[in-house]
Amino acid sequence: MADSSSSEPPEAILGDRLTEREETVAVAESLTGGLVCSRLTDIPGSSDYFDRGVVAYSNDAKLEELAVSRESLDDHGAVSESVAAEMARGVRDTADTTWGVSTTGIAGPTGGTDEKPVGLVFVGVAYAGPWGTESSFVSVNRHVFDGDRAAVKDASATAALSALGDAIDEVAGEST
Repeated sequence: MADSSSSEPPEAILGDRLTEREETVAVAESLTGGLVCSRLTDIPGSSDYFDRGVVAYSNDAKLEELAVSRESLDDHGAVSESVAAEMARGVRDTADTTWGVSTTGIAGPTGGTDEKPVGLVFVGVAYAGPWGTESSFVSVNRHVFDGDRAAVKDASATAALSALGDAIDEVAGEST
């Protein structure tokens, strides 16, 4: 995010950016269980830009609430790049917001494997560009965080806020 030297928390900086740009955001969370939404709504005035949050912990919830495909869930599992992308796109499109953000991962202490260790997290960001501009996109970042369950969840929420800030910076840079 462009203003990392500020003493303001990232969610406050995001709120200012979204308000200035007259943009909105919706969030789909799995492992963070509402923590990203909580941080966004801790900021006074967040109703100007925050539309909704969906905690989709089970595969059924991801399928029903976010339109994540059964194929992605079967082929790649809930903790995967493709599911994070579909969650971000799904919440953006069902909420009709400018931005969709998603988190999916393994907070631990159990549930990890050699291929998908505890602390593995995927953060998705989806942007809805103006119709006809072909500027809409979805990006996903992969992280592996250390620590206990609370530390992994907190780091994941921070990563989601940072990813949204970076994406806003990217779009803002293209429009100037």
